[in-house]
Formats: sequence, C-alpha cells, structure tokens
Amino acid sequence: MRRLSLPALRLVSALLLVALWWAAAAMADDRALPGPPAVLAALRSELAAGALLPALLATLARVAAAFVLAMGLGSALGYAMGRNGIADAALDPWVLLLLNIPALVIILLAYIWFGQTEAAAIGAVALAKLPNVVVVVREGARALDPALDEVATAYRLTPWMRLREVVLPQLGPFLAAAARSGLAILWKIVLVVELLGRPSGVGFEMNMRFQLFDVPGLLAYSLAFAAVMLAIEGFVMQPVERRARAWRGAAA
Repeated sequence: MRRLSLPALRLVSALLLVALWWAAAAMADDRALPGPPAVLAALRSELAAGALLPALLATLARVAAAFVLAMGLGSALGYAMGRNGIADAALDPWVLLLLNIPALVIILLAYIWFGQTEAAAIGAVALAKLPNVVVVVREGARALDPALDEVATAYRLTPWMRLREVVLPQLGPFLAAAARSGLAILWKIVLVVELLGRPSGVGFEMNMRFQLFDVPGLLAYSLAFAAVMLAIEGFVMQPVERRARAWRGAAA
C-alpha cells in the first residue's frame, strides 16, 4: 500500500477537520454553530464590503511592531544575561515576575497608565512576550562554545566579526525558536489588545460581531487571520528555522 506524502497527509487531515465541522453544524442545527458555507458567505460579504483587508492589515502591523520590539530587546537582554552572571542575577527576578504576570493584566495596566493609545497597545504586547524571548536566548548564550571564543580571540576578530561569524550562527536556532513560538503567541495577544481598546483590527471586528451575536462573521474574521498567520508560519518561520539549524548538520 502506497504511503501518503506529508503534504497530502496534511491536506487529508484538513479536509477531515472541515468534514467534522460541517457534520457537527448540521446535527446541531443551531445559529451558534454555523457550517462552512455560512462562514464562507460571511467572508465573501466582508471582503465585498471592504472591511476585512483593512482589519487584517491593521492587526498585522501591530503584530509586526510588537514582534520586532520583543525580539530586539529580548535578544539583547537574553544574550547579556547568558554571558554575564551579574546581569543574570540582577535581571532574573524581573524576568520571572513578567513570566508569571498574565498578559491580560499587562494590557489592562498599560491602558490604565498610558491610555488606550497605539503605543500602549504595542508596548503591552511586546512586554507580555519579552520574558519568553529572554529565557530562550539566555539558554542559547549559555550554550555558546568557549573554544570558538578562543579562536575568535586568537584571530583578533573585531566585535562585529565575532558577532557575525561566531555568536549569531550558534544563537541562530535559539533565535529562530524564540521567533517562531513568539509569533504563535503574539498574534493572539494582539487580538485581545484590539478587543479591549483599539478602534480597528481583527480583534475589534470580532468584538463587534460578538455583540451582534454574528457567529459566522466572528468565525470568518478569526479564520481569515489564522490562515494568514499559518501562511507566515509555513512560508517564512519554518524555512528560517531550518536554515538556522542547517549549519549544525553540516558541521556534524
């Protein structure tokens, strides 16, 4: 019996999920559980009205801004903590505190302290994701090969060359893992931020549909944005992670 390829297996699994959803909606016969045709009709309606694409772009812009901020600051802090014991001891309580504060609390406090502004929304999302990036990159910095540091010192590499040729190749898999896991969590937090206090975006539109009990519209927005994020995961994040890990296989 011929085995299915991985892409074919994924397609069959996705079709099975849709079939189960369709069957459950038909058996329930309830407006709270619309079937795929109703959701597709709502999706077409939102596209025709010109509301879906602006909402997607607004949310993607917030995700991108918070992602860059969290990855940039978190990578720098994680590297410093992994390489310097004093920095690690001084900053570790802060990281642990942020790790254990729910993202919802950070969002609400940001809105209370700084108002329902774009900067407060993006800053709250970045701060909620920051400690996870710090922890992953710190472990990567601790795992750096001391022998390669000695080689860099022997060849008198400049700080920039040391970073590019010695540090980043070793940190690459950790940075890719932090980015991939961070993006999966980040966009969900952005939807909460928009639902609570932004006048645009997918989260705002979902809140409006919730108030109107428009379940097909709510599912249409959520599935549309989930599809966009799955595409980014499949076509951007996974190839980046494979490339970041490729040097280990070549070295082996």
